[in-house]
Amino acid sequence: MATPPNPFADFTKMMEQFRLPGVDMSAVIEARRKDIEALTEANKLAYEGIQAVMKKQQEIFAQTMQQLQAAAQQYSTAGSPAEAMAKHSEFVQQQLHQALENMRALAETTQKAQAEALAVISKRAEQNVKEAGELLQPKSKG
Repeated sequence: MATPPNPFADFTKMMEQFRLPGVDMSAVIEARRKDIEALTEANKLAYEGIQAVMKKQQEIFAQTMQQLQAAAQQYSTAGSPAEAMAKHSEFVQQQLHQALENMRALAETTQKAQAEALAVISKRAEQNVKEAGELLQPKSKG
């Protein structure tokens, strides 16, 4: 299997042509490489979060369909209209409670995915500030 091309190799060659006095181009290039890695990781975490939400939604849908089938069977076996109304009222309450629980679970899953992705980006931003400060420090002549 062929190794995928390294996009940084061409970029590095191009940037080395534009040498600026006092600027460590290899450090600048390395910093941009780390930026792209952080973005890649954040995107991966966001994608995994979306997958988790979709999986939860599928589970909710399957569970709801099963509950609807069970409710339909209960209604068909209900004796009097009063019994049917009581079962219906109980079913509606259960479903409202379940819907709120499902919404909470989806919100938590989404929030967790967003927080993980943001943490990766925030960490890289902090590193960028530190690296920029280091790059701007005057080099001591030994």
